[in-house]
Amino acid sequence: MLNSITPNPDFRIRHATGEDAALVVDYMKKLGTYQKMADKITATAPDIKRLLDESLGEAIFGIYKGQVIGFLYFCQKSSAFTGRSGLYVDGFLVDTDVRHLGFGKLMWAYLSKLALERGCLFLEWGCLDWNTPAIAFYRGLGAYSVDDMTIFRFTPDALKANALTADTASLREIP
Repeated sequence: MLNSITPNPDFRIRHATGEDAALVVDYMKKLGTYQKMADKITATAPDIKRLLDESLGEAIFGIYKGQVIGFLYFCQKSSAFTGRSGLYVDGFLVDTDVRHLGFGKLMWAYLSKLALERGCLFLEWGCLDWNTPAIAFYRGLGAYSVDDMTIFRFTPDALKANALTADTASLREIP
């Protein structure tokens, strides 16, 4: 378990392990509630444990005076457009009662440093259009929004249906 000391002596950052899966799910549920989409959070502790254990996802926790007060969930990604690697943040939340105390900025600074140490050249994440406090926070960190793009995603059922449309006999490798 990796811990990191911050400029605030009462605040530290800790990397999650598979044993923290339930805590990650708890924070995702808090985030879903804040984003008015709690019904969209379907991850379970075993799901997150597998992602963490297989290094398919990672999380850090912000700990203030011994209590977890925030989290960031992220994973590695790359871009064929730029030929660069980066980190994609899928979840970020600081508890309401300790917002505006600088802990979110410390967590993003830590993640930025981690990305650079790993040779990454960008951080990327999404933010709901109505979430103006978060947008202002991110812009205050120096981030910009990519406004000319729409994200598409297959659901598990659509993914399976699309896969079935392929003529698998014609999708074999050619030597």
